[in-house]
Amino acid sequence: MKIRAGAVVELVVNLLLPWLAYRLALPHWGELGALYASAVPPVVWSLVEFARTRRVDALSILVLLGIVLSIVLMALGGSPRLLLMRESMASGAIGVVFLVSLVLRRPLTFYLARATVARKEEGGAERFEALWNERPALRRSVRLMTAVWGLGLAGENALRAWLAWHWPVERFLVVSPFIGYAIYGALTVWTLIYRRKLQRRGTAAPTEAVGPS
Repeated sequence: MKIRAGAVVELVVNLLLPWLAYRLALPHWGELGALYASAVPPVVWSLVEFARTRRVDALSILVLLGIVLSIVLMALGGSPRLLLMRESMASGAIGVVFLVSLVLRRPLTFYLARATVARKEEGGAERFEALWNERPALRRSVRLMTAVWGLGLAGENALRAWLAWHWPVERFLVVSPFIGYAIYGALTVWTLIYRRKLQRRGTAAPTEAVGPS
């Protein structure tokens, strides 16, 4: 598979440039100022992408949401190390929402899957609703995926929170994004494998829409 140039640029902006901005700003602005500087590249990238395409990607949404959360907490008297948790704070909050939705009649993943089907085919939302009502296996599958993603995102938040409070700042800035990508990648691979398993069984359709997209 060919790697898209846009994906490479996105990785550079969200992985390399925050660390570089931190290193350049640290001698002049101190640790707090350098952490704010490290947030600038992903913010600028998100704004440029929105101006160009009128949409933002999922990673940029997490980055922006995390930055907003961390700045708000700092304004209320939080520690500068909260800035280190900017992406994981957002993903952790989303993970908790996934888990809380399990107590509802229809978990969050149901709505994500229904929206995916609706985009792909005429009358897809109604068809998915009918399948949800008719097939207990589909309901179990959607709930399992909701639980796995919820636990994965919440666990990623807990791990990176611990590292943010115990690791040196620079080490965290370098290593933490790779931890996040590894966890998101593992969740995505598991989702694809599970979908194929459902397709082989023929117990949940349209399985290409099951799971976060």
